Amino acid sequence: MARYRGAVCRLCRREGTKLFLKGERCVSEKCALNRRAYSPGQHGKARIKLSDYALQLREKQKVRRIYGISEHQFRLYFKRAAKAKGITGTILLQLLERRLDNVTFSLGFATSRTHARQIVKHRFVFVNSRPVDIPSYSVKPNDIISIKNDEKKRKRIRETTKLTKERAVPPWLDVQRENLQGTVTKLAKREDIQFPIQEQLIVELYSK
Repeated sequence: MARYRGAVCRLCRREGTKLFLKGERCVSEKCALNRRAYSPGQHGKARIKLSDYALQLREKQKVRRIYGISEHQFRLYFKRAAKAKGITGTILLQLLERRLDNVTFSLGFATSRTHARQIVKHRFVFVNSRPVDIPSYSVKPNDIISIKNDEKKRKRIRETTKLTKERAVPPWLDVQRENLQGTVTKLAKREDIQFPIQEQLIVELYSK
């Protein structure tokens, strides 16, 4: 499936917020958004009043880029959320949070979701002692996420956890960094998702 291959720092600047697409660089002085806090392009510094549709579109694009998924995948997630019982926007975010690549990133086993997607595809990540190489795999409560029992691979992940140890782990996950293992204790609640997301704008966009 086609993925964005350009400069990811442009995406953060376009959305006006940190999407944490480049790992530790995003929290360092080298972050492009800190140095150039305006949209990329010739007219990036211009003040443009966005229409309601533009606001809704930007919110959808922001969430899609945070989780690194295509437009087609995002539409499928929205359809699943719309069919489920409950608040559509909240369920949509729960479905995205349950992706294996996102969980791997949230546990601190990867510096970014792109990095997490890579190690999942390389079969470094196990779910309940079985290898899973599908980044979109949806975890469930009580699932145990672990790293392959290969010392060479585990050494790389341990080096990563040293870089990510200051990052807060969501309350719906429990991590044992020494054993490179994490547990899904429950489904994520809306207040557990700390990104400044206005999911109602996305619901309004797709409801037209």
